[in-house]
Amino acid sequence: MIDRLVALAILAIVLGVPIGVAVSLTGQALVNFVFLYPLLMSLLWTSGSLYFWWHWERHWHWRHDRRQPQPAIAGEPIVSILIPCFNEGDNAAETIAAALSQRYAHVEVIAINDGSGDNTAQILDTIAAVEPRLRVLHLAKNQGKAVALSMGALSARSEYLVCIDGDALLDKDAAAFLVKALVDNPTVGAVTGNPRIRTRSTLIGRVQVGEFSSIIGMIKRTQRVYGRVFTVSGVVTAFRRSALHDVGYWSPDMITEDIDITWKLQLNNWKVFYEPRALCWILMPETLRGLWKQRLRWAQGGAEVLLKNFTGVWNWRHRYMWPLLLESTLSAGWAFTFALLVLLALLGQFFGIPAHLQVTGVLQPGFTGLVLACMCLVQFAVSLFIERRYEAKLAGSLFWVIWYPLAFWVVTMLTTVVSFPKVMLKTRRDRARWTSPDRGIKRSN
Repeated sequence: MIDRLVALAILAIVLGVPIGVAVSLTGQALVNFVFLYPLLMSLLWTSGSLYFWWHWERHWHWRHDRRQPQPAIAGEPIVSILIPCFNEGDNAAETIAAALSQRYAHVEVIAINDGSGDNTAQILDTIAAVEPRLRVLHLAKNQGKAVALSMGALSARSEYLVCIDGDALLDKDAAAFLVKALVDNPTVGAVTGNPRIRTRSTLIGRVQVGEFSSIIGMIKRTQRVYGRVFTVSGVVTAFRRSALHDVGYWSPDMITEDIDITWKLQLNNWKVFYEPRALCWILMPETLRGLWKQRLRWAQGGAEVLLKNFTGVWNWRHRYMWPLLLESTLSAGWAFTFALLVLLALLGQFFGIPAHLQVTGVLQPGFTGLVLACMCLVQFAVSLFIERRYEAKLAGSLFWVIWYPLAFWVVTMLTTVVSFPKVMLKTRRDRARWTSPDRGIKRSN
């Protein structure tokens, strides 16, 4: 009952803020907020990324041509690479081959077949028969990624677990870079890597290449600077098993297990680092339908974590999590304000509405829009300066990110508006099981 009341309270806040702004101020105030909030966040991400680069990254001798020395890990512990698989018959062999090709020799690979309905089980058993470093766990039926990861963690021989998706390709030194950060920093519970997009045959795929470098990569750098990370990348992250045990491993009822485990670790005083040298080549949606399903899932996961932790995060010892909570709330408020702005603009075209609520300049924002566009170009330029060492042909892909504000902001707004009421008014939590996602059309790496 209390959780439901909290959910209603959060929903009232998220919905009420933009409505209250519209009533008490003007339609122009809505326009200003919709354009100024991304501007301020872009300034924050750009400055935070530059600080991260100046403080840490510029000292690293690393280049995409791989002519760098192999990372040295104190004690050379064994590393367990966990690969949960559900209907990965087309990708499992390539993923396992990349995992076994790490330059760091002391690795074992554990593939967890989560009740697949295709030939995943046969492919995994065939590889395991000739590769002694691979172990295969078979779950009788699909239990969800969280359960599959937990089973793999409990079966692992190592304290250090590198978790990747069943269609991801680890770079040759990715596991070593991830685990080195854990070994060198005993208070770190997780280290998230640097996903790079392989699917680039459509505009949606190419825009995501720029998004992951100029948006997501910069966000993770900035959050690392101010001490807390909103989420690890579920596709490539290393965990300390004792930290996972401390927080009860992954939650099987959360739709995005990566966001949830990140908050669980940090709320229990474990740090989360970002390691951009730990590259992992991944498949992403290249259709609008696939993109919508993916981003709706991300939005639902963020809403679930916000609901789950809203009451407990206000303890003073969790104060370093407050910036993440503020950022999440403002982001949701921006999405609802954006939706309200569009609604008012449409109503104003066909009906008479109060003068102070009339909206103009949505498609022609004038000086504000020009400033925002210039800031976006600065952000893209900074990201290219920082990220060019990790990907040789990044400049050509970043050209397409100019479409990001037009298309992806709309998707973000719609998925947030759909997901928040859906999650916050839900009365029961079922086990989160996965389905095969859209993995794009053309792959390259």
